[in-house]
Amino acid sequence: MNNGVRNGAEGAALNPSSGRSDAEHAPRRSPWRFVPFALLLLGGAVCYAFGLPQYLSLTALVHHREILSAYVDTHPLHAGTAFFAVYVAVVVFSIPAASVLTIFSGFLFGCVTGGIIAIAAATLGSCLLFLAARGVLGDLLRPRAGRFLERLAEGFRRNAFLYLLVLRLAPIFPFFVVNIAPAFFDVRLRTFALATLIGIVPGTLAYAWLGRSLDAVIARSGATGGELTLADFATRDISLGLAALTLIAALPLALKLIQSRRKAV
Repeated sequence: MNNGVRNGAEGAALNPSSGRSDAEHAPRRSPWRFVPFALLLLGGAVCYAFGLPQYLSLTALVHHREILSAYVDTHPLHAGTAFFAVYVAVVVFSIPAASVLTIFSGFLFGCVTGGIIAIAAATLGSCLLFLAARGVLGDLLRPRAGRFLERLAEGFRRNAFLYLLVLRLAPIFPFFVVNIAPAFFDVRLRTFALATLIGIVPGTLAYAWLGRSLDAVIARSGATGGELTLADFATRDISLGLAALTLIAALPLALKLIQSRRKAV
């Protein structure tokens, strides 16, 4: 008995850190991690307080399309930079105007150039929002996670890229929801950025291509005053094409899930 006590004391002397509690070994999370997310919430509140979503509505942009188009023709570089910055801000502050801006990117800059601007801005804005939310939302979820959420988180971590790719391709959930949801599950930034970049390409190019025919859509709908909705741009071919892409992207994920369940049995 004495030998055991003596050996324990000697071990503690040789390794002083062994006597510390687990809480002391746990990494301390800086409270500064809340600052970026708080700034995003504040910035979003300011945008809504000043009515920014109204200025970025489809009706407002259609009403000013001639002025915007003339400015792009006169100052293409400045216009592209400003459009990129506005698009990033829309995504970061979760303003529901990304689809409208994507359509106008095709109208103002052409399908290819406008699509590239929209893809780059959407990817950057999504990554910034994801980084700001990851540390905060992950910490809030873990202490309250039940068995279902734990299993969902584990499955999401194993197949994060495929999960995100399907969510990006499928226009089921709002864009800002897909930006924030992975923050709960410790998804790597590289995985998030790559899945976002690849997943938004088809839809973005499709909307940018539709934007090239803005004047034709206005004439067809008779909305000379600018009273348009996104439904006026939705065509059956585009909808079927995006649905087919979603199903194709979901197949590998479905096969992986089936294989994992068979192994579990």
